Amino acid sequence: MNLSYILQRIFLALVVILGVTFVVFMIVHIVPGDPARVILGAYASDESVAAIRERLGLNRPFLEQYGDWLGKAARGELGSSLITSQPVMPQLLQRLGPTIELALASLLIGIAIAFPIGILSAVRPGSKIDLVASFFSQIGVSVPSFWMGIILVLLFSLTLNWLPPSGYTPISEDLGDWIAHLVLPAVTTGIVSASILTRFIRSAMLDVLHMNYVQTARAKGLSERTVVTKHALRNAMINIVTIIGLQMTALLSGVVIVEVVFAWPGLGRLALDAVLDRDYPMLQGAVLTIAIMVTLVNLVVDLLYFFLDPRIEFG
Repeated sequence: MNLSYILQRIFLALVVILGVTFVVFMIVHIVPGDPARVILGAYASDESVAAIRERLGLNRPFLEQYGDWLGKAARGELGSSLITSQPVMPQLLQRLGPTIELALASLLIGIAIAFPIGILSAVRPGSKIDLVASFFSQIGVSVPSFWMGIILVLLFSLTLNWLPPSGYTPISEDLGDWIAHLVLPAVTTGIVSASILTRFIRSAMLDVLHMNYVQTARAKGLSERTVVTKHALRNAMINIVTIIGLQMTALLSGVVIVEVVFAWPGLGRLALDAVLDRDYPMLQGAVLTIAIMVTLVNLVVDLLYFFLDPRIEFG
């Protein structure tokens, strides 16, 4: 792999993260409400509010505040919650694990469903499997995730009593209980991902199945399975990897509703609670953590491009 390409992509990722830190820090200055008054309450005296603003450094110049915050953030110091007065970083790390677990499980479910359906529908356009794939993708995109989650809870928890309706158990405590609590939220988001992935996999495969090199492989007498998997699918993977990366970023940053429905202690729910409580340090930390994860996923996707097609150059 070209070392220059890797270093350039890593440099760009660092630039993006630096830009994200600036936007995240701006949250305190653009969101309505005074953090000092949030701490003391609506009826606090102006003198008390001024003292808190002095202690928090909110009366200093903006760039000076940003530089101080950025230096502390680089050392893992994101301040303390305005609500609980506990350090932000340990709470973020506690919520990071469940978020990654749910996102990965959902993505794996989506890939497991989408790849066979998408490939078969592309190989046999207009067939029954193609019609089923189109219907499934439309249903998955159209149905709201919170509604799907509620239906799954009613069916598998309240009616069949197979799975717990909500909650979370760390994998280190009980593997079986962790899986039981993970199934419903992962399936809920996984179905939505599968419906989106199915459409893009089908489209990507259709684009390459009519290429000359595919026709040449068939003319050589290769089996249809070999033509599809070793020739068509490999060349379609760049487009497929792109949508998989987009789905992973969406799962890391956009499963707040599912986390609320299933009482899943993830970063999305933490960020939502921070918004409702006007807990600015916690909100800054949650948004920054999610943004860094999304940037890292995009970096991995960029590097996979080069692995799939070494002819790709940075430009």
